[in-house]
Amino acid sequence: MKLKIPNILTIGRIILVPIFIGTFYLPGALGDWIPFFIFVLASFTDFLDGLLARLYKEESKLGELLDPIADKIIVASALILLVMDDTLKDFEILAAIIIMTREILISGLREFLAKVRVAMPVTSLAKFKTFIQMFAIATLLTGNSGNQLLNFGDYNAHSIGVILLWLAAFLTLYTGYDYVRKGINHAMFNDKKN
Repeated sequence: MKLKIPNILTIGRIILVPIFIGTFYLPGALGDWIPFFIFVLASFTDFLDGLLARLYKEESKLGELLDPIADKIIVASALILLVMDDTLKDFEILAAIIIMTREILISGLREFLAKVRVAMPVTSLAKFKTFIQMFAIATLLTGNSGNQLLNFGDYNAHSIGVILLWLAAFLTLYTGYDYVRKGINHAMFNDKKN
């Protein structure tokens, strides 16, 4: 089977995850900037593989299966690493938990709705949420190096990243509610028919 370019990009994104995790533990500025660039590259390939698949009509079942998995692995890895090294702490961890819980919940809903052939298209607001989420995580990954580069009085890279992460968490709740409502309505409606 010949792999199409969007699928190669998606598989590449999965392969980047262990490299991303390994570079996170490099000392000093290397441990800030290399994981940042890998995460940005992975986020860009997420955008690019979807664009190319639609543009060249190369959507495939393999891409449909792997794309959301690749997204969730890189986001979950980044959030776990940021919590483990205390970049995210105290109430900031709640934003990470909200984002990860939504990802798991929506994956389950998509699987359920796919079985009963109900489409769950990605909304523009969900795409915006993903952009804000990726931007927030990328900013937080810059660590002390980012704080030295971005420093506006009370606001540095960390505080900007946390604010954006909370925005992503609230958008996550809002967009997630719509998906959950659709899934529950379909499940209840089908139970009444059976």
